[in-house]
Amino acid sequence: MTKSLIIAEKPSVANDIAKTLGGFTKHDEYFESDEFVLSSAVGHLLEIAVPEEHDVKRGKWSFTHLPMIPPYFALNPIAKTESRLKVLNRLIKRKDVTTLINACDAGREGELIFRLIAQNAKAKQPVKRLWLQSMTAGAIRDGFANLRSDEEMLPLADAARCRSEADWLIGINGTRAMTAFNSKEGGFYLTTVGRVQTPTLSIVVEREEKIKKFVPRDYWEVRAEFVCAAGIYEGRWLDQKFKKDENDPEKRAERLWSKTAADSIAAACRGKQGAVTEESKPTTSMAPALFDLTSLQREANGRFGFSAKNTLGLAQALYEKHKVLTYPRTDSRHLPEDYIATVKETLVALAETNNYNQFAKQVTKGGWVKPNKRIFDNTKISDHFAIIPTGIVPKNLSEPEQKLYDLVTRRFLAVFFPAAEFLVTTRFTEVSGHQFKTEGKVMTNPGWLAVYGKDLGDDKDGANLVPVAKGEKVLTEKITANGLVTKPPARYNEATLLSAMEGAGKLIDSDELRDAMAGKGLGTPATRAAIIEGLLTEKYLLREGRELMPTAKASQLMTLLRGLGVNELTAPELTGEWEFKLSQMEKGKISREEFMREIAQMTQIIVKRAKEYSNDTIPGDYATLTTPCPNCANVVKENYRRFACTKCDFSMSKTPGSRQFEISEVEELLEKRTIGPLQGFRSKMGRPFAAILRIVRDEEIKNFKLEFDFGQDDEGADGEGVDFTGQTPVGPCPKCTGGVFEMPLAYVCEHSVAKPKTCDFRSGRIILQQEILPEQMSKLLNEGKTDLLPGFVSQRTRRAFKAFLVRGKDNKISFEFEERKAKPGAKVKAGAADGAADAEATVDGAAAPVKAARKAAAKPAAKKAPAAKKAVAKKPAAKKAPAKKAAAK
Repeated sequence: MTKSLIIAEKPSVANDIAKTLGGFTKHDEYFESDEFVLSSAVGHLLEIAVPEEHDVKRGKWSFTHLPMIPPYFALNPIAKTESRLKVLNRLIKRKDVTTLINACDAGREGELIFRLIAQNAKAKQPVKRLWLQSMTAGAIRDGFANLRSDEEMLPLADAARCRSEADWLIGINGTRAMTAFNSKEGGFYLTTVGRVQTPTLSIVVEREEKIKKFVPRDYWEVRAEFVCAAGIYEGRWLDQKFKKDENDPEKRAERLWSKTAADSIAAACRGKQGAVTEESKPTTSMAPALFDLTSLQREANGRFGFSAKNTLGLAQALYEKHKVLTYPRTDSRHLPEDYIATVKETLVALAETNNYNQFAKQVTKGGWVKPNKRIFDNTKISDHFAIIPTGIVPKNLSEPEQKLYDLVTRRFLAVFFPAAEFLVTTRFTEVSGHQFKTEGKVMTNPGWLAVYGKDLGDDKDGANLVPVAKGEKVLTEKITANGLVTKPPARYNEATLLSAMEGAGKLIDSDELRDAMAGKGLGTPATRAAIIEGLLTEKYLLREGRELMPTAKASQLMTLLRGLGVNELTAPELTGEWEFKLSQMEKGKISREEFMREIAQMTQIIVKRAKEYSNDTIPGDYATLTTPCPNCANVVKENYRRFACTKCDFSMSKTPGSRQFEISEVEELLEKRTIGPLQGFRSKMGRPFAAILRIVRDEEIKNFKLEFDFGQDDEGADGEGVDFTGQTPVGPCPKCTGGVFEMPLAYVCEHSVAKPKTCDFRSGRIILQQEILPEQMSKLLNEGKTDLLPGFVSQRTRRAFKAFLVRGKDNKISFEFEERKAKPGAKVKAGAADGAADAEATVDGAAAPVKAARKAAAKPAAKKAPAAKKAVAKKPAAKKAPAKKAAAK
């Protein structure tokens, strides 16, 4: 008997289909009935790649091998889901399976997931398409009754493949071209770019440029306190004749740009009586729409400080593990029109819980769940609908999971409540011909705000607006001219950057392209968190509290791309153009071959432009340093790759040890001739290390050069040891009776750097990228244990982990990991295991990372150029002064 194999995108969808169609027997990784075999992917199982025979290994990324446009794409299994791919391959090859039914999500990505699985298995069976926008039983049965033909879906399949292959071609060729350009003078400077990543970075860099160029301006506001029979209220002066100035957005009706003018208004009104006019209007506020992933990430970041990545992880756990939320990777804020019955069932379940029973019962009793395009609208749903609770009562949630579940559930309840109602009063007080404005807002009906604990007694601000009798004159009791300063635009945080990515289409001038990006933006809800995390991982962005700051590496990339004229990679127009053309392809108006020819041409142009320029000819907005050249005292200027004197031959790299200099760091280095220790350097093998940088005189070249100093100079300036007179030890040496003192890159026993040397205790100031502050070293030496330190990074896997540093009975320093409540047989968390594996090589003696870094930095090739022009360190120089310094470009 022949059967049809149904392949869903996720196990949860397969479960829903099996439950609806009935008659299935569950096996380990699939269901089977008399008519069907049913299984699922778990998202993408395969990724496209260059065939092995056409690829160029990372070390050979040069213009010689660009552009990289393979004749065809190979498919590589994604390692963590390879077992599921094998299951599907086995089912596709069953002799009784004569038809395949694509039940992946209704959209471009769902089509791609299925097509790659079928291609990988070399499937020859005919294909039918199940198209679902709702997972109710009725919608599933209706979908199977109206399966679409494979021919009908081919345009969507072409668009899906084109999007995937175009992203690969632009990303790979752009990354390799920019890496090749930046590595021309030696070394390997990985410079990643991408269709979504780079325009996102551009948004942050442009904001930072505005902040740096911002010039604060003084302005004044005049505020007055007015006395009436019922009490006191405050008003702010405003210019009634004010008109908005498009050229100067800082100008506002309440701002005065002269202290004299502000003082004059205050003097004219002080002690005078004023006449009052006011108007009160009722207004309403509707509950915000249901959550899609991006709006949930924004809200969670703003309320709890959760990163976009963490919010996605929590939502995924609430969906997969706890089954209390619907699928989170959605860009819709609406529900299907046939979901009213499901919503009512969910409300019945919530009515049984302590936290939400009152509100769930109100919604049910009020009959508020009914057809409403603001909530139920099929036209606003693509692959998935809004995130809502499932009705399953959550158990054993962690605190972050509970917070996110509560956020979604209260939003779900609130959307059915009536609007909140307010009475807004606007009062104008006229004194000596000057107008002062006062506003008050009083809640008259909390409506949906009741779900968030608001009631009529909470509106204290509105209640403070005291009444004024009709015709009553008020007295200007107190009036002041307050001096203020304009503020630069705020830096992006994750919430505001997600909003900017979502609304990136608004930045496009072309109406056609802007319409194509409507509702899409840069990336998808499922990928935006990964894009931001990728920019952080690649050191294009840094987190400072909740703010995201671009690094010097980010600014340098933008300078390069702008200088090369590769605007396709810095603005969202490329995404808009692709979306327009892919939508045309889905309608059969553009062929796959035509689109891919254009992508190949764009790839050729990107590579060609990168080949045409040299490091010295890239135009850009470069800095002129305030600190003079150490060699001739003339001006030092920045160019694309170096800081160079305008008169003599002194210059130094902007990226010693593959680390980008910040301008403030260069100023300090030129002024003090030393800076550090600094982290973020990397050896040729990619290993991170820390070092001090010094500018020293090289008599061979009669100029100054940059050197790494690894803090190993234990002999002192005169070779008689280090003198710690006047310094306070951080604690007692665990090996002898001496004191432990802080040196640039290590804590050392005074007897380990004395003549004669009688102790060997040394502990690095930076261990596995975690800086050990003096107070922590003091705790370690005096109490035997530091606080829990969160910033260790495994050398093997690059994963971050937390640990204590402890002093053992043998007086050696080692890691201790915090206790975790684990179920019997549970595995040790990866980060802790990685840390334990690194401990022997790193913490024992604590000199290993410094030695490894010194060895790594001293090895880079030094045969092509004199010492002052090398990528990192000159090996011969390292031989002359072992364990001390290495020349740095």
